[in-house]
Amino acid sequence: MSMAPSKPPGVMRRLWLRAKAMFRRAEPRELAPGRFERGSTAASTGAVSTAPLVAPRREYLVYVPKGHDRGRRLSLVVLCHGCRQTPEDLAGLTGIAERADREGWLVLLPRQAPAANPWQCWNWFDANTARGAGEAAIGAAQIVEVRRRFGARRERVWIGGLSAGAALAAAVGLWYPRLVRGVFAHSGLACGAAASPRTALDVMRNGPDGDVAGAADRARAAVGARALSVPLLVVTGDNDNVVGPGNHIALARQYLRFNGHPAGIDGYTRGDALPAPDATAREGVGGRHRLHASDWLADGRPLVRHVAVEALGHAWSGGRADFNFSDPLGPDALDLLSSFASVAAPLR
Repeated sequence: MSMAPSKPPGVMRRLWLRAKAMFRRAEPRELAPGRFERGSTAASTGAVSTAPLVAPRREYLVYVPKGHDRGRRLSLVVLCHGCRQTPEDLAGLTGIAERADREGWLVLLPRQAPAANPWQCWNWFDANTARGAGEAAIGAAQIVEVRRRFGARRERVWIGGLSAGAALAAAVGLWYPRLVRGVFAHSGLACGAAASPRTALDVMRNGPDGDVAGAADRARAAVGARALSVPLLVVTGDNDNVVGPGNHIALARQYLRFNGHPAGIDGYTRGDALPAPDATAREGVGGRHRLHASDWLADGRPLVRHVAVEALGHAWSGGRADFNFSDPLGPDALDLLSSFASVAAPLR
């Protein structure tokens, strides 16, 4: 009587191991915790004329979100701190780590060197920075290094900041549009707003004395025919007594001009108003400060959005109450960024 041959033991073992692997993949895995890592980057053109003996190198922090896997390329959000701040301060008051965990963002937080500015301000008023060298070049070099080091998506990079950090972000956005997909400027100033460091304080109060329209034209010409549009979100408080309204008006006009929008054709003049927007919206959230938003569009998408927050001073809107330069009553500035990016240049 013949008998069917039995399966070799090796085949059964392979089937069993394959089944175990399938069950293991189906089990929920504990995600790696989020963490901060340090680094530093130099740029060959990164010297600033206001501190010529300081090496063109700056340190930075990177927040790696919970569950980060090198095989998954994430968006990169760059946040530049303001004067008398550190990256740790800005991370804390904005709650960026928690948001990064939720959204899956890598976060780069550049650090100003005390020797480069005793008040820890970024040198937005420096002539080198205003023409795309100086600290703008260092910021660009940090973006490239962090993007490669952590595998970030080059088409999903947004740079922003508060006050002097926003001014630095504006300079990087103009001069490095192939590295930056969008700019978020909170209480900031236009690139090239100050004609010299001596006039910086007056410019902060009263608006630019530099040729910000010319800066937009020079940056556009440097990029050439392949220039990319760079959406801009401006957030400002109507009670800001540190950075006056002439600056956020100039910044919006500068990016309209850089991006070739008809509303940016006319040059900026001191005391000028925002050009007529393509769309406006007014909204409020609970008992928080109300806001007024104006959009300028290109192909149906917002190219520049200007958000004025009622009763907000020189502070991060919606920040944590236990930090300086923070107003918890305002609409969350990171919510405003996410909302704008989702329709202008998605972060996801």
